[in-house]
Amino acid sequence: MSTKEHKEMIDRIVQGLKIAEREMLEEKAKNNEDLIVCGDDGVIRHVPAKNFL
Repeated sequence: MSTKEHKEMIDRIVQGLKIAEREMLEEKAKNNEDLIVCGDDGVIRHVPAKNFL
């Protein structure tokens, strides 16, 4: 696999992950669900998915 092909494959994977993340956020927001996130301070928080859209 050439460097160009490798970069194109990585780009396709990243784009697919972005689409999947967006769909997950939209679904959670539609159902009024929270995301569980960990801040830089190490504290775990429940944040409404709508805040990420």
